[in-house]
Amino acid sequence: MEAILPWGPLQHRLHRRLLTDPLLLPQGGRLLLAISGGQDSMALTALLLELRRLHGWELHLWHGNHGWRKEAADQAGELAAWAGGLGLPIRVENAPAAPASSASGREEAGRCWRYERLNQQALSLGCTRVVTGHTGSDRAETLLFNLARGCGLRGLSSLRARRPLRGRIELVRPLLGFPRAETASFCKQQQLPLWLDPGNTDPRFSRNRLRQEVLPVLEELHPGAWRRLGALAERLEGTQELTQELALLALMALETPAAPLAAGRPEQGPELQRQPLSELTASSQELLLDLWLERSAGVRLGARSLEALRRRLPLSQGPGSLALPGGRSLHWDRQSLWLQPEPSDHADPSGPPEPGAASAPSNR
Repeated sequence: MEAILPWGPLQHRLHRRLLTDPLLLPQGGRLLLAISGGQDSMALTALLLELRRLHGWELHLWHGNHGWRKEAADQAGELAAWAGGLGLPIRVENAPAAPASSASGREEAGRCWRYERLNQQALSLGCTRVVTGHTGSDRAETLLFNLARGCGLRGLSSLRARRPLRGRIELVRPLLGFPRAETASFCKQQQLPLWLDPGNTDPRFSRNRLRQEVLPVLEELHPGAWRRLGALAERLEGTQELTQELALLALMALETPAAPLAAGRPEQGPELQRQPLSELTASSQELLLDLWLERSAGVRLGARSLEALRRRLPLSQGPGSLALPGGRSLHWDRQSLWLQPEPSDHADPSGPPEPGAASAPSNR
């Protein structure tokens, strides 16, 4: 497996990519690969296995079995046997039974479970990188998906080459420079076994319809559209990072120390000055409110919820409050906005809509 065939374009391009960005997959690092058995994650595994002799990685595999298909357990066993035959350690985990829900809700719950378990496995192995097989085609789909349903810069640039999971562990996607067609061709050339998930072609999922109906038309009209969409996502990522840094500086100017307990409310951290905030443009207000709530309460509101909140904050609207997810509530008077615990019998367990970032596709 170390050299099934002479190196081709994918090996050379990935090798050059890693040399230009050595922090993506550090030399000699211990890597945890999320592998589903589909073409992208199988191509990723084979590529990193071939490049291992040059980069000195220690590779570990992880596979999550959701049990959504009757053949899933057998396929997980076959995948584990394949990895064992190559001397690659693999951990297979079975997802807990989930309550019945919509197809999209099930996918989102499964995604959250996968990343939580990947984070825990990385911690136990001492890995600083969790690696997935998402491609440039996935990033193009994510941009179009989020653009169509409405979101901010964060959603449009949500499928990034690197993002933190927890602590020092990062999720990395080294194949964003390749389209899905190339990973399929690579798997065929290398004669890699594939364990396909019929859910990846199920038209009930919006992403699958984008993949099967929208992107092929764009590629026919403008060949290489996936690459240009991916480049746009990268530029938006840089813009979002710059905006975030400037917003942090502005937020520091708007924050004040928490009011003393004698003022009639529990101290919960820095408060936000209401009048200076309300004098900013609508988009700046929503950006700063979003950042402050995320930093202070770990809460992200959707675009419509942020707009509704901002419309309640002019001084002419008087004092008010808003229940937030996670057992807290936001309150404001003429001077400040602050957070405090919300009585459990009044809290809204569902909370406002989630932010606009689309669920990442499966690890394929």
